[in-house]
Amino acid sequence: MATVKRFEDLECWKSARRLCKLVYKLTRKEKFSKDFTPVDQVRSSSGSAMDNISERFDRGGNKEFIHFLSISRGSVGELKSQFYRALDQEYIDDQEFQEAYSLASLTGKQISGLMNYLKNSSRKGFKYP
Repeated sequence: MATVKRFEDLECWKSARRLCKLVYKLTRKEKFSKDFTPVDQVRSSSGSAMDNISERFDRGGNKEFIHFLSISRGSVGELKSQFYRALDQEYIDDQEFQEAYSLASLTGKQISGLMNYLKNSSRKGFKYP
């Protein structure tokens, strides 16, 4: 893995950002936007997915970073369930569901990949060579 100096360079964070952007786009749709509780939940989950990556990256230690990557991955899993609810309530159509679900799956896989890399790395974090 190339040396990463900023969380913005992480592929999983980039995907989580795209996912968050897509969630905001979908929740602005007229029917969806009027159901405030699910809108708040899905936006919160998507924000958590990207924010937990960035927040712990800057602390520098792998152990804590892995823990928060796990939380981020959990938020992505929660989003996948929320996409089903949005589909079932006809807030999004099948194509929108597939796009959102696929991006969430990719993001989750990328987070898992980073977690595995960090677990198997001999480095303890960028602060601890």
